[in-house]
Amino acid sequence: MTLTGPIVLAVLCGALLHAGWNALIKAGLDKPLDTALVHSLGIFVAIPLLVLTGLPAPAAWPFMAASLAIHLGYYITLAGAYKHGDLGLTYPVMRGCAPLMVAIGSMVFIGEGISAAAWAGVAILCAGVVVLGLSRAALQGGDEARRRKALGFAFANAAIIALYTVIDGIGVRLSGNALAYVAGLFVFDGIPYLLLVLWRRPGQRRAALAYMAGRWPVAMIGTLASLASYGIALWAMTRAPVAVVAALRETSVLFAALIGTLFLREAFGWQRAAGTLVIVAGVMILRLG
Repeated sequence: MTLTGPIVLAVLCGALLHAGWNALIKAGLDKPLDTALVHSLGIFVAIPLLVLTGLPAPAAWPFMAASLAIHLGYYITLAGAYKHGDLGLTYPVMRGCAPLMVAIGSMVFIGEGISAAAWAGVAILCAGVVVLGLSRAALQGGDEARRRKALGFAFANAAIIALYTVIDGIGVRLSGNALAYVAGLFVFDGIPYLLLVLWRRPGQRRAALAYMAGRWPVAMIGTLASLASYGIALWAMTRAPVAVVAALRETSVLFAALIGTLFLREAFGWQRAAGTLVIVAGVMILRLG
């Protein structure tokens, strides 16, 4: 398995889509409800896809079930991170700490080693992500207790990302069809979290339903972006090492930083610029390694 030019371009496109739907959630008024809505709407896209692709191979079903259970924790920590911190702070931490864990996990559980150059690329890219995310621009201002809480959610989310990435990396290779696998995930993915969000609001369900009724057209854009982003990543994992794809996908932090600066009025300082250069260096090493 080799990281070719077309795979790099595809994963970068997926990274842009991933940053886009995360920014959509951050810009919303109700982070948990927006997160639930974006992913619960996936059922309306995934079922037609499954009609076209057919079900994934039965060997992949246990991995899909495990991934679905783990994703519930992912959404809880994602919404918590965005509730307490800026996109420019929490998003890079969540995405930047996961690839090294994925590299270790794929080596242990998949038996997939990568070259020394690829290890260097993964490490450098992760360092750039963390530098960009923990820059002075991202840390200045705000309440310190809220910032610590946001980072706690972000680090927990990173561990969950690493776990489901390794599981899905195995599952998609057993599925026989990456699109069928991701469609199968999205059929069930968001419904449990949506029910959890509504269950935790016993006196506010009518207001929540009214919010979703007005928000769903925008949320559907996020749904399509999320499905396409993860579908691209899983397809790439059938053709290149899981650890390398996972690291390359985290270039989404560059797009998130730009979106946060241009549209969410978040600051962009010289440390973020330095982090950007380090990320680009990591991508180049990954491609050459």
